[in-house]
Amino acid sequence: MRIKVTNANGRPALGITLLLASLSMISPLSIDTFLPSFPTIAADFGLTAWEVQQIITAYLLPFAVFSLVHGPLSDALGRRRVVIGGLVLYTIGSIGCFLAPTFATLLFCRVLQGLAAGIGPTVARAVVRDMFEGANAQRLMSSTMLVFSLAPAAAPIIGGWVHVALGWRWVFGMLCVVGAALVLVCMLRFPETLPRSQRTPFHPLLLIRSAWRVGSRPAFFLLALAAGLAMASMFIYVGAAPAIILDVWHLKETQFHYIFIPIVCGLMVSAFVSGRMAGHVPRERQLLYGFGLLGIASAVGALLQTFMRSVPIPAVQVMWFVMALGTQITFPVLSLQMIDMHPEARGAAASVQSFVALSVGAVAMGMIAPVAHGDLRLLAWISLSGVLVAFAVWRTGSALARRRQSGAQAPA
Repeated sequence: MRIKVTNANGRPALGITLLLASLSMISPLSIDTFLPSFPTIAADFGLTAWEVQQIITAYLLPFAVFSLVHGPLSDALGRRRVVIGGLVLYTIGSIGCFLAPTFATLLFCRVLQGLAAGIGPTVARAVVRDMFEGANAQRLMSSTMLVFSLAPAAAPIIGGWVHVALGWRWVFGMLCVVGAALVLVCMLRFPETLPRSQRTPFHPLLLIRSAWRVGSRPAFFLLALAAGLAMASMFIYVGAAPAIILDVWHLKETQFHYIFIPIVCGLMVSAFVSGRMAGHVPRERQLLYGFGLLGIASAVGALLQTFMRSVPIPAVQVMWFVMALGTQITFPVLSLQMIDMHPEARGAAASVQSFVALSVGAVAMGMIAPVAHGDLRLLAWISLSGVLVAFAVWRTGSALARRRQSGAQAPA
């Protein structure tokens, strides 16, 4: 029996919202759950802090690259088949991480997780646009993000307690259970939202051509880059979480909620607000609100870290909360704007957007964050720089998109 898609008034039903949110939650669970285990993993395998951070990079880079494939593949084979296949591969990778005898094996299995985990959030965005348009699409996107936002807060908290009780391997064991449960649920309830008549032929060259056609448009690429930079300006703190919690603030493995609860509360509040804005506030004004919140919070954070000897933890948490508000108002609107540029290839558009955003995130979380060694002042200035560049790139991309649209509508 397939899940209910709409309720009595034609709006997205709770069931489809929870299912799509669950698919999107795979990514933060795979990144955040084992952050409290970093020191123990480093000690077990004899690694430096930078080397152990590559557990994130080994996941995010294939996640980014193969997000180019997931959308077009779902355009060709259908959403349901691709989602179930990806979840099976993800579960196999999680089992490999749980059993890994060496660090090289652990990295390889993280690559397997990354290959498959992107299917959930990428295809979920395409499914939203398959089923709904306009305000209902934004409502479902925002509601999905509202539920999805619970994962980054819960993951490191649960992971910290599992690590303390059973060891780091059982943190990956928990991901095995999550993957297997989602395979079962999707086999029983996930609907096929792309009819065979609307599918594109399955051919690698056609998939590459479709992704290239979408990504090579300057306006689309700039908007995707803006979305990635806006998200990375906040999530660079997530990449630096082990150093901030354990080395700078001298807290315990079970206290990662000091970072994640303010961020997730901001994401949830702004997801609710964004859903209420849908159909009432123009998208460009929403984006101005989002970038404004990001800019103010990151600028205040950089100034406090520069001119105060020791910034109180609650002040840093308030900054993260406001940044999360801005990120969540900005990212879903940019996502829909980019997908709407290519209604004939929504899967490809979602994939290219994911590739750009995840590539930026991989560099920020896997490469830049560990170099900062938890230095909150340096992280704050890097974050502010990302926000300012994101705003400038968004304005440029939006101008190009308007110019192209007006040119297409001009009489011959």
